[in-house]
Amino acid sequence: MALKLKVNSVVSTVDVLPDTPLLWVLRDVLDLKGSKYGCGMGVCGACTVLLDGVPTRSCVTNVGSVEGAAITTIEGLSPDGMHPVQVAWEQLDVPQCGYCQAGQIMAASALLAHTPHPTDAQIDSAMSGNLCRCGTYVRIRKAIHQAASAGHKAMAGTPGAATYGE
Repeated sequence: MALKLKVNSVVSTVDVLPDTPLLWVLRDVLDLKGSKYGCGMGVCGACTVLLDGVPTRSCVTNVGSVEGAAITTIEGLSPDGMHPVQVAWEQLDVPQCGYCQAGQIMAASALLAHTPHPTDAQIDSAMSGNLCRCGTYVRIRKAIHQAASAGHKAMAGTPGAATYGE
């Protein structure tokens, strides 16, 4: 069945069954490999993408349910990798193995788009669904605070985003 998807601001037609997980369409049909398969049950967060700006587990989201929505993957967060969250992640050397980091970055960018200056409790709550086997949670929190204080405007992929520094 032909479905139209808007992924990273590009409209594509994919020929898949509507109950196909969005993750498989992103990775296997659209060749966007940034979102990772972790648990397949929506509990680890490695597959997190933004669906109309909301962090969404793509492994348990049927592609037929997202036709017409704006889907943003890690590849579409920033064309040059300079989203404030990506910059902070790199500056603070957040990843250890890196497997979960695309999902972590997507969740963090959504948090900052709606809560420009989050408290530790708000960060912990927003990030609680993203697991990191390496335990880089302290660096993740620090990077989110750094991105929040960077004074940059929110980048593409976060519709309705607030301006950092407000």
